[in-house]
Amino acid sequence: IVFLSSRVHPGEANSSWVMKGIIQFLTGESKEARFLRQNAVFKIVPILNPDGVINGNYRCNLSGVDLNRHWENPCPIKHPTIFAVKQLLSALARQRPVMLYCDFHGHSVMKNFCLYGCNDSEAQIKPLREDEVPDVKTGGVIGEKEDIGG
Repeated sequence: IVFLSSRVHPGEANSSWVMKGIIQFLTGESKEARFLRQNAVFKIVPILNPDGVINGNYRCNLSGVDLNRHWENPCPIKHPTIFAVKQLLSALARQRPVMLYCDFHGHSVMKNFCLYGCNDSEAQIKPLREDEVPDVKTGGVIGEKEDIGG
């Protein structure tokens, strides 16, 4: 499972453009897109904070809270989308491995691409070994040695 989300912060509109591009790519007919669709289940939440987006908030939902700060113990009333996504992720993780969860943001200062992550030994999402990750370009797995003999 590859889980993708964006727009937890309504003012980070550039994350919607990135998500749109990802969805267009994944639903396209390229060899790489077909390979990804055949080898992974994609779950996509394009807007985690729709009320905040519609009402023009910059970082908060209608309860006036930054949803991104409530992943550990979300309230179903004050943080409904985070609560629902966390429940969905837990249910999915019981069925098959979650290879990646990526939440797209914009940044007020950083340009191009940056990556933040967490290192939580208690996380339900377990990292895959290198030899379990599909290689889009070769059709094998990342850890396999490529035959360069010709």
